[in-house]
Amino acid sequence: MIESQPSAEVESIFDEASGHVAIGELDEAISLLRKCVELQPGFFDGWHALGMALLKNEQVTEAIGAGLMATTLKPNDLLAWTALSQMYVRNKQIAEAEDAKSKARILSLGGKVVKD
Repeated sequence: MIESQPSAEVESIFDEASGHVAIGELDEAISLLRKCVELQPGFFDGWHALGMALLKNEQVTEAIGAGLMATTLKPNDLLAWTALSQMYVRNKQIAEAEDAKSKARILSLGGKVVKD
């Protein structure tokens, strides 16, 4: 799957969702973020934000799914792997958390998880 730039509609929905996250309205944010990735499945920021909002809302299994989509779209994104590691820790999947953390570490040192 290839990351795509958001359409004007998706960007507008994403901005609205971000406002809801900022004031703690997670259910509203999650609903809007789901709409973003439904309209544009290659939208990395939408998947990443959805994963983090789901994690904050204690929907950990779904958060992991969104986090995996984010790392699939941008396999060399440090924050995506760090977030996925946190999601796995919260779900007590320690081996998976360590694997995600090791990928984040490689990236923090300037390496690549996937060659361009």
